[in-house]
Amino acid sequence: MAAAARCSAPGAGVARAAFARFPLPRPSPGTGVSGPAVSGAGRGLERPERPTPGTIESAGGGTERPRRAGREGGKGWEGINGLTSPVSLGAEGCLRRRGMEEAWSPVPSRPASGQSKPGAGRSRGCRVVVHVDLDCFYAQVEMIRHPELREKPLGVQQKNIVVTCNYEARKVGVKKLMAVRDAKEKCPQLVLVNGEDLTPYREMSYKVTELLGEFCPLVERLGFDENFVDITEIVEKRLKQLEQRECSGISVSGHVYNNHAINLEDPTHLSLIIGSQVAEEFREAIHAKLGLTGCAGVASNKLLAKLVSGTHKPNQQTVLLPESSPELLEGLENIQKLPGIGYKTSKRLEMLGVRKVCELQAFPSAVLEKELGVSLAQRIQKLSWGEDESPVVPSGPPQSFSDEDSFKKCSSEVEVKEKIQELLPSLLDRIQKDGRQPHTVRLSIRQCSAARWWQRESRQCPVPPHLIQRLGKESSVVPPLTELLMKLFRKMIDGTQPFHLTLLSICFSNLKALPSSKRGSIGFYLKPTSPLCCGKRGWH
Repeated sequence: MAAAARCSAPGAGVARAAFARFPLPRPSPGTGVSGPAVSGAGRGLERPERPTPGTIESAGGGTERPRRAGREGGKGWEGINGLTSPVSLGAEGCLRRRGMEEAWSPVPSRPASGQSKPGAGRSRGCRVVVHVDLDCFYAQVEMIRHPELREKPLGVQQKNIVVTCNYEARKVGVKKLMAVRDAKEKCPQLVLVNGEDLTPYREMSYKVTELLGEFCPLVERLGFDENFVDITEIVEKRLKQLEQRECSGISVSGHVYNNHAINLEDPTHLSLIIGSQVAEEFREAIHAKLGLTGCAGVASNKLLAKLVSGTHKPNQQTVLLPESSPELLEGLENIQKLPGIGYKTSKRLEMLGVRKVCELQAFPSAVLEKELGVSLAQRIQKLSWGEDESPVVPSGPPQSFSDEDSFKKCSSEVEVKEKIQELLPSLLDRIQKDGRQPHTVRLSIRQCSAARWWQRESRQCPVPPHLIQRLGKESSVVPPLTELLMKLFRKMIDGTQPFHLTLLSICFSNLKALPSSKRGSIGFYLKPTSPLCCGKRGWH
């Protein structure tokens, strides 16, 4: 096979070659949104002419010495920063960059150095998972809503905290979760937008998930700005097409973690290479239809895909070959960086002297099971080896609707009532859009107490039938709902005694669809356009 490679950043390899890309049936291109183009968004949809045996092609399809690629965001294969360099297939069937044999060494026949556990990080049957992580999501949504803010340092404020900021602000030292006062000192010209109303972010999040669902049904939302997509079936179909068409070249979209050699004779490597192309198409579609940029990680499971997706930011993607997973895991600063290990578990592990991934790998399983229980101990030790068999579970419609407000102090029933009345309208609007009827309501509070510096408590009750029928249809339902929630509040707090609340949360759950309702799905939040040529729906 003739192939070509380019290196887009130090410590990252990007291999590309003339290859007939086999696109998915995708949504038709939208009108486009101004903003940065997707990094590395090369097309190459036509089947290339087969090169003469022994000819090494450049990324542009010629045989001349390659030139430096254009700036990130450029069109075609020059859309990735760095140099383009010819590569050749060695006797081992591995891609090797000329003049960089040390960086592009052959794939060893034995496990990579440090991979002491057989099969660590490998998938079963070439599973391919993509993790899509949108860049500075709240800030991007605000820049789409207010295009005049695109070139300005922008921060999204909630209370007295900058919860996120765009990259213009990050260039001058503003960071996520920085106090507003400190952010203003770093960047006096910082523009702050109130982000306490989550509605625009929630709606955009649903649009991203819906758009990814046009490509593949196995899409799992993780928060507002992240999605897992299991593309194994798509990759298998493309591999069959590749065999049938006998294409002579193949390309990797984006970075290869740690410049690891690509063995084209390895089915797992080949599947992940195709997966990188699918991930690039996801990012192209998200930018073209919604104006958002994001990073992506391509790996053999959810854990590794999430870990590798943030290797190169913003607006880039990275593929992780199985042999590189030990190095990725060893590079984590502490065990809490490992998805699936939370604050409490990490503290228990620290008490056992386990602070790093390598220490968790080497820790005696019997002792760990005795301290944490068999199930938890086995699960986190598998995670430390990069093993994650959890499936990508389609998220579907939300199972509840909730909203909360945090504050420094709320110490009277009058204030509590006001907070409840502030939270209800947006919740009722979401219920009305969804179309299903909630049959349970829950009130949660967080209070400071003498015995414990904070304490969280909840109470719930059925929604009275006469109120269910009116939910989301009329504003007159707010007063009776407020009284119902105040009754729940009084079951937790004695209003005649001093109290100090720092959070109030309302949640409607136990959602049931009406027989005639066509709502109750994330698609309802989006406005359909005319049918696409591929027979699937498009969305504004």
